[in-house]
Amino acid sequence: MNLADYFEKNRYKPVYEFMARVTGMHGKIRWVGSVGNDTLISDQTGPMLHIHLDLPLKIDGKYTDHLFTKHKGVKRLINFDEEPTKKVSKR
Repeated sequence: MNLADYFEKNRYKPVYEFMARVTGMHGKIRWVGSVGNDTLISDQTGPMLHIHLDLPLKIDGKYTDHLFTKHKGVKRLINFDEEPTKKVSKR
């Protein structure tokens, strides 16, 4: 096995691609942003997301336009441009 095969088999596979639109909660505040990086920093901390926020978020008295967070609680945004599907109600 060469190095390319080894790393393809054993490296971290990201959940979100670059600039994927995501949303989540920070405390009681909903945020929306784009994924800048989805990577494994270390085996102790696990995978982390670097998210560029659409609007600044106030954390501990300071405004920030990016978050470093785990995957838990982060959801991919759906496409709002598509026509909604009509549900047929049964009578």
